[in-house]
Amino acid sequence: MGRDRYKIIYKEKRPYFVTCTIVSWIPLFGNPKIAGIVIDSLRFLHEKQRLTIHGFVIMENHLHLLISSAELSEEMRNFKSFTARSIIDLLKGQKMNRLLDQFIKNKLSYKQKQNYQVWQEGFHPEMILDSEMLLKKLNYIHNNPVKRGYVEEPGHWRYSSWNNYNVSEEMGILPIEIIG
Repeated sequence: MGRDRYKIIYKEKRPYFVTCTIVSWIPLFGNPKIAGIVIDSLRFLHEKQRLTIHGFVIMENHLHLLISSAELSEEMRNFKSFTARSIIDLLKGQKMNRLLDQFIKNKLSYKQKQNYQVWQEGFHPEMILDSEMLLKKLNYIHNNPVKRGYVEEPGHWRYSSWNNYNVSEEMGILPIEIIG
């Protein structure tokens, strides 16, 4: 059983703002193949209607999502488990032993059934209560790469839903359900 500190009480499948972080803030998503694993997994969950994506940004060592699901905790657990296994398999295949060693070193001691830990525990869900909060979180997500100094304009960051909202739904790297 996981050690999440958060109990999610679902109300009408409301959207949540969630954050998932790589252990020790290792900058893993600078590798396009690894970022692709996350994108493909989110696309799969969205297409299978297990997770509705309303907004996202993938940074170098974490991601923020605006999502909704009838089984949010379960789907996030599945997402993190699947992507962790896929990332480890990719790193093994590319013989990236330094990264693999970091994921061994950062594994929490009570996790006896696994050799590696890619993600920090939990996903810090925050229920979106109203349209003002939604806009605030969406702006935070889209401006995160600008704030970090990676790009000058939010639309220049490839791994974000900014283009879905500001150009056209089809221009984004992932399908999303626009709230508004």
